[in-house]
Amino acid sequence: MPDSKTLVIVESPTKARTLSRFLGNKYHIEASYGHVRDLPKSEFGVDVEKNFEPRYVIPRDKRSRVSTLKKAAKGVKTLYLATDPDREGEAIAWHLQNILSDVGEHKIYRVAFHEITKEAVDYSFAHPEELNMNLVDAQQARRILDRLVGYELSPLLWEKVRRGLSAGRVQSVALRLIVEREREIEKFKAIEYWTIDALLQKPGDTKTQFSASLTQKSGKKISASNKEEANKVLADIQKSDWVVSDVVKKETRQHPKPPFTTSTLQQAASNRLGFSTKKTMQLAQNLYEEGLITYMRTDSFNLASSAVDAARDFIGKSYGSEYMPDKANAYKSKSKVIQEAHEAIRPTSPAVATIDGPTPDHIKLYTLIWQRMISSQMTPAVLEQTAVDVAAGEYIFHSAGSVVVFDGWARVYGSSKVLTESVLPSLDKGEKLEALKVDGNQHFTEPPPRFTEASLVKELEKYGIGRPSTYAPTISTILDRRYIEREDRKLQPTNLGISVNDFVVGNFKDIMDYSFTAEMENELDEIAAGQRKWQPMMKEFWGPFKEHVNKVGETAERIKIEVETTDEVCEKCGKPMIIREGRFGKFMACSGFPECKNTKSVAVKTGIVCPDDGGDVILKRTKKGRPFYGCSNYPNCKYASWTKPVIKGEELVEKPAEPEQSIQDQS
Repeated sequence: MPDSKTLVIVESPTKARTLSRFLGNKYHIEASYGHVRDLPKSEFGVDVEKNFEPRYVIPRDKRSRVSTLKKAAKGVKTLYLATDPDREGEAIAWHLQNILSDVGEHKIYRVAFHEITKEAVDYSFAHPEELNMNLVDAQQARRILDRLVGYELSPLLWEKVRRGLSAGRVQSVALRLIVEREREIEKFKAIEYWTIDALLQKPGDTKTQFSASLTQKSGKKISASNKEEANKVLADIQKSDWVVSDVVKKETRQHPKPPFTTSTLQQAASNRLGFSTKKTMQLAQNLYEEGLITYMRTDSFNLASSAVDAARDFIGKSYGSEYMPDKANAYKSKSKVIQEAHEAIRPTSPAVATIDGPTPDHIKLYTLIWQRMISSQMTPAVLEQTAVDVAAGEYIFHSAGSVVVFDGWARVYGSSKVLTESVLPSLDKGEKLEALKVDGNQHFTEPPPRFTEASLVKELEKYGIGRPSTYAPTISTILDRRYIEREDRKLQPTNLGISVNDFVVGNFKDIMDYSFTAEMENELDEIAAGQRKWQPMMKEFWGPFKEHVNKVGETAERIKIEVETTDEVCEKCGKPMIIREGRFGKFMACSGFPECKNTKSVAVKTGIVCPDDGGDVILKRTKKGRPFYGCSNYPNCKYASWTKPVIKGEELVEKPAEPEQSIQDQS
């Protein structure tokens, strides 16, 4: 073991504290608090004439930390760089090595572990490695590529759209997805259609009632597109006898889902817990640094054999042998390139089903991860599905039912789709039924839904855009820039975002192409795997890109940001009030600006009546831009809620999420 003159550097104080539990007082542990060097903010920082050599600087807010690390490194004989096990962590370690290599005489080693447990830590320190420069180069390539794009596009946006704007390579493509979906919604034209539905039962037996829907006529599929067609069908079957024409029962097995990757964790946490991608990753980072889960940036389904054995042992003891398959379940990743990932996201101790803290949200996320990992090693759920066809003359009505025979993995990772039963009565072919009611019901086709953070991550992954470490910051960036906004968990573009998208996509169609962006991600993966050098990639991209930027600067027309009008009139000057986009969202401003600087907050009506005083519940925003729901009669009425109130009948069932005053005081 190393002597007492040993320094270990990690990224965060939390990770340092957890590591100290295993290393003891022979090691001095310091935190870098993330990156210690970066490209300069105020200048380009990349010498494109000298093989794209980057110029790294120590940011102002990191100078004190670097000074502390240099003092700690003086006199030590051994220095271990224990940053996170991915490209970003490898790059941080490389920057630390560059800064500290000339401070004293010491050997520098790289140690990395995908879980902060005694076994993993002891193994890593017993088998230190050299820095993986392929991973460092891949991170450098991404950082420099994004700098080339950002520093060239941003001035164009200032000139052609509005001052203060910026654009990013992956962020712009994500914005394009959201804008294009919004335009699909706007262009969507609802198509009318009707269903013919019957409520049936065995003659005189109300306990056997079930519903069935029209599917066929004379052996061919049938549908009604309007009321007249629906009424014709209803008239045709009015005097028909109802007879069971077919009954098919079959047993189906629903297999468990694999353990979480970064993207599937973000999707599940959004859908099940309502967490944003940013929040999910922050909570997961905390859990990893506390030694509770494995590393949370991964696209691998692999599990360590020891973890699988522990999970199977827990399943057998807790649920019984019928819940444990004969051999361990294994899952094959759909990803072409699995990034530096040894394992999926799992609890470090599979037998620990829950934790004490540090917050309720940490507990929720840990429990979700535990449930997914344990259930991935369980037996399938078994369902008995019944399909019934009922003939009414030449028309066929269909009904389906499902009964859970064995819950299997769903006992742990409960799924409403799996466990919800729809029980049909026992029916025999040729059996006569009676129709209690046969109705025609009008419907309209629905437009495609707006993206949620979960569905956007799924779409980005489908196109191969971004990687596990980029999903959350990509979405956070376009939210922070006010290019999109989140309302009721749905993402929609602002007028500003639409203008930025139209300019960037309209003038840089090739670069913002989905397949082009995905191909660049593949090239970054090849750099990480040592199959490609990063400088030739930069050169191949930079020449045509720079030439095109210059051309766009000369020929592109200015994009006007569409102004949202209102019916309100400025009480100070009498001119119309309009909606503008600000740092913290929409606000109402006088169209006579700059002569008249009158502004006020935007109140969006929800159609819900305040339960406290009968006023309108409106959508507002705090001073920091967070949306909340409050009474239009504020300050006389202080009703407020972070979440949209839900109406059941005449009763408002959504209660204020926090004390009313704490929300309203921010608005």
